[in-house]
Amino acid sequence: MQNDAQPVWRRNLYVLWGCTFVAGIAFSEVGPFLSLFIAQLGNYSQKNLNFYSGIIYAVTFLVTAFLAPVWGRLAGKRGHRPILFYTAGGMAIVYILTGFVHSVWLLFLARAAIGAFSGYIPNAQALVAAQVPREKSGRLLGTLMTGSTSGVLVGPVLGGLLAHVFSIRQTFFITGGLLLLVAVLSISLVKESVHPDKTKAPVTKQSGSFLKQFANPRLIMVLLLSTLIVQLGNSSIFPIISLYVKQLMHGHGAITVIAGVISALPGISNIMAAPRLGQYGDRHGSGRVLLMGYLFAVLVYLPQGFFASLIVLGVLRFLVGISDAALFPTIQTLLTKNSPHDALSSIFAWNQSAQALGSMFGALWGGAVAGYFGYNAVFMSTALLLLINLIILWFTEPSLRRGTR
Repeated sequence: MQNDAQPVWRRNLYVLWGCTFVAGIAFSEVGPFLSLFIAQLGNYSQKNLNFYSGIIYAVTFLVTAFLAPVWGRLAGKRGHRPILFYTAGGMAIVYILTGFVHSVWLLFLARAAIGAFSGYIPNAQALVAAQVPREKSGRLLGTLMTGSTSGVLVGPVLGGLLAHVFSIRQTFFITGGLLLLVAVLSISLVKESVHPDKTKAPVTKQSGSFLKQFANPRLIMVLLLSTLIVQLGNSSIFPIISLYVKQLMHGHGAITVIAGVISALPGISNIMAAPRLGQYGDRHGSGRVLLMGYLFAVLVYLPQGFFASLIVLGVLRFLVGISDAALFPTIQTLLTKNSPHDALSSIFAWNQSAQALGSMFGALWGGAVAGYFGYNAVFMSTALLLLINLIILWFTEPSLRRGTR
């Protein structure tokens, strides 16, 4: 039976890596240019433009946070494969329609709809997590995570090139076409060997509480909180990185190109490090990788607030990708290893909700801190948040530092 199962999960892993890479690009490539697109929709004052940009950016993550668990429950009843098709296809249609909008409020509704269909990545992760051998889950989930993570980090660079060569509207159409391809590949190439029992009552109803399914509910809650904080830290930097690069370059030179390259550096190191760190965690304990990842993240975020050097910033952003490779995939692995099989769809959906809330709060946090204290304070406050998260993990879950998780 094992020999029959291996080709299934291996092919799913390869196919879904590419699909989540494209989905990650779709989520991130338009974000940095939304304010420019909004400015094309009307003659707005700077104050109104900032207001519209803020709410339109945030609404996607807000809707994602609420609807991600719904996609998880549907996957538990109908299987992950059809949900992959529905979410990718839904996003494709919305992106194509977004290219036709000429009103800021229609754009607001379109971005909300993107959030409503953003269940693709967690369902892809849950499908792979349910099929791979658990003793290899760290390395394999780490590999899969590099797809979406790299797509999110490469997206702004690709989006900038597409918008420059074509236009922002054409970028929406191109992204929609790529997502249609993802939907077709998901339904035609992905195989789901274990079909859900539709006659079986949901676990949450049997137990009376979602958390009662887990042997260690406290660990699950701490891991979800950790996802929120790590994503909050990443997203607090994302809105200001281009402006910070502009400041370091004194407003001269190929600012957008340099900013795009620096934004992409964490993705490169993430691809290199995530599978190796996942394999190390499988052998020596994922908890140790997680704690070391937090410590490393604090050490690479803090100096970014002190050194006003473009080269130093580039090196440190490259190292951020290694810390992300130790954090996000390891949290996913720990959730997989400490969750019953029937709860994987739901727990990955809740994890996406935490990540979406982190994105929303992070953008608001980064903008507020930069506005009051300057760009350097954003990096230092992010390091402080990650340090607090490390202290929470250290004292609430001793099993992590003993390497028994």
